[in-house]
Amino acid sequence: MAEKYGPSTEWDILLRMDNMKKVLVAEDDEGFRVLVTEILKDEGYSIISTTNGLEAWNRLKQEGADLAILDINMPEMDGLQLLKKIRTDEQYKNIPVLLLTVKAFTEDQVSGYETGADDYLVKPFETDILLARLKVLERRILKK
Repeated sequence: MAEKYGPSTEWDILLRMDNMKKVLVAEDDEGFRVLVTEILKDEGYSIISTTNGLEAWNRLKQEGADLAILDINMPEMDGLQLLKKIRTDEQYKNIPVLLLTVKAFTEDQVSGYETGADDYLVKPFETDILLARLKVLERRILKK
């Protein structure tokens, strides 16, 4: 990280770490999970990486997060079930959520938005689009 930003003091590093947004990534497909995680890490995000909705819910309750990226089709608890839990939880109901899924039909997207998603991105995706959408969701956090 120091090469990207030039020489840093320990204090500079701590300040950057304090400003890192923590993103919960819930994705059962290892390839996509690794891809999303690496893209976000390269942009300076702190990541909580999980393989299913139930694990994601438990990690969110334990560790908290600023944003969430959820797949819809996952074992144990799917992304829409997880999103419903998030939206009904007093502590996390306002967390920005992006659904990242192969479900491209209009009715799938409408269902995601009606369940409480803030944004919806279909796989495969362009890295720049994913990052731009996360920046929009971050701005929503800063307004609070």
